[in-house]
Amino acid sequence: MKEIPAEKAHLAVEVWADLGCPWCYIGKHRLEEAIGRRPDADRFVVKIRSFELDPTAPRDPESIEGAYIRSHGGGAEGVRAAEGRAQSLAEREGLPFAPDRLHANTFDLHRVLHHAEKSGRGSAFFSLVQDRYFAGELNPFAADALIETAESVGLRASRVREVLLGDDYAEDVRADVQEGLRLGARGVPFTVFDHRLAVSGALTVDGYARALDEAAGSATEPAAT
Repeated sequence: MKEIPAEKAHLAVEVWADLGCPWCYIGKHRLEEAIGRRPDADRFVVKIRSFELDPTAPRDPESIEGAYIRSHGGGAEGVRAAEGRAQSLAEREGLPFAPDRLHANTFDLHRVLHHAEKSGRGSAFFSLVQDRYFAGELNPFAADALIETAESVGLRASRVREVLLGDDYAEDVRADVQEGLRLGARGVPFTVFDHRLAVSGALTVDGYARALDEAAGSATEPAAT
């Protein structure tokens, strides 16, 4: 087998994320910008890994306010203030942010993510769902809407429907969550570069750029003798 030069080899960027996390949404776009600035951008392969921020969330959608109060207590004013801060930041970075989004259990979405990943479309699927969700263009908790979105990235609608109606990939989702916890994830986004450099939270674009530099530089260094 011909050895691939280190400077040409693909470098994995694994991002543990959940759909409704505003910082995952903002961080994803910052990471994409940091990668896009590099002359070797095509070297980096981003993979979304599953993490559930609210695993006890109901399957029937509820408001963001209702979800926060259910899981954290407190009143609506604190929720609105937090959402307002996230919205202002997102919009300053040119990202749409719909304050009237719905919230529900994301386990089934993550199962479809794993199905999409089998054909190399996991990141494209998750990114499109999340972008349309935060833009207020998609209710991802409606099966038909989610299937249509999956179909738009090249997945077969009938197979996605089968996944949603069954329990395929359930263990894969749970395994992702457990691996993230084992690696130190206590929230998301949680990003691991080249299987060894882990960072928590949504970094700035420059922060992601430095992490990419470190991962890429270490990957091209010869092994010590």
